Amino acid sequence: MSSAHTVRWGIVGPGRIARLVVRDFGQVDGAEVVAVASRSAERAQAFADEFAVPTAYGSYGEIIAASDVDVLYIATPHPQHQVIAVAALEAGKAVLVEKTFTATLAGAERVVETARRCQVFAMEAMWTRFQPAIVAARRLIDDGAIGEVRQVQADLGVDRPFDPTDRLYDLAQGGGALLDLGVYVVSFAQYFLGTPDRVVATGSLAPTGVDAEAGLLLGYDDGRAAALLATIRHQTPGAARIHGTSGWIDVRPRFHHPTTIVLSRRGHDPETITSPPRGGGYAHELEEVTAAVRAGRLESTIMPLADTLAVQRILEDASRQLGVSQHDDTEMTL
Repeated sequence: MSSAHTVRWGIVGPGRIARLVVRDFGQVDGAEVVAVASRSAERAQAFADEFAVPTAYGSYGEIIAASDVDVLYIATPHPQHQVIAVAALEAGKAVLVEKTFTATLAGAERVVETARRCQVFAMEAMWTRFQPAIVAARRLIDDGAIGEVRQVQADLGVDRPFDPTDRLYDLAQGGGALLDLGVYVVSFAQYFLGTPDRVVATGSLAPTGVDAEAGLLLGYDDGRAAALLATIRHQTPGAARIHGTSGWIDVRPRFHHPTTIVLSRRGHDPETITSPPRGGGYAHELEEVTAAVRAGRLESTIMPLADTLAVQRILEDASRQLGVSQHDDTEMTL
């Protein structure tokens, strides 16, 4: 790094999500965006001009090779994540990889193996776990406020009219409800219940072959369960509930970036807890990575790589049950 105080970030893929994330860097002490890369030099330069980023690159290989970048935030389509992340890690650059981590379990395993072999920090950008309201819910559960967690319910759906040219309906770009929305409900359940022993999935496919909707039941050998819904066919509330043996916590919509939770316990009135995020809500995960890189840590304790692999395994199992086979773009040019 350039100093003990500044972690220098590069943005890979200046699309919609990157435009939201970059705005939150002003909320993060010790972090600075110094470069952006796209396979279109014009797109990279337009992003750099809009957000006052000093350097724009017209290829991913250039930003990976840049000596003045410490961390890469990878926000390209899912199938491209594996190749970019592996190359970055092998070049000694830490990575924050947008969810879903990769298009396949094998791709995720390769990224994780590379991070561990190269001893470089890597994390999936699951911003939900870092939202202050979710942090508050986790603290309540750890303190025994609702007893033992036994069940989780969560849904997330958007009304996305069918368009075969839309990324969400394009299998080659990692489209489908599971990789874009299912990752949220699965990661939420895995965070509060742990990794399940079995997965049962039902749903339907769009004409392009991507999963348009999915219902998942995660089962545990001791009887615990999670009931999860994801769809790009229609809007859903985007709510979540965590059931314990002595109470429950409602995470008000939209649960993946909430401001409010409600704690209900036997013998007590419901308690509403409001804890809004800073900025657009991305600052918290950016802080986690920045602090970890400065401290020399290799992964996050809140979003560890083992959890990323567990979630990826569930998503792939569910996809296969629905008849969907995703692929990483291992032939892409950096």
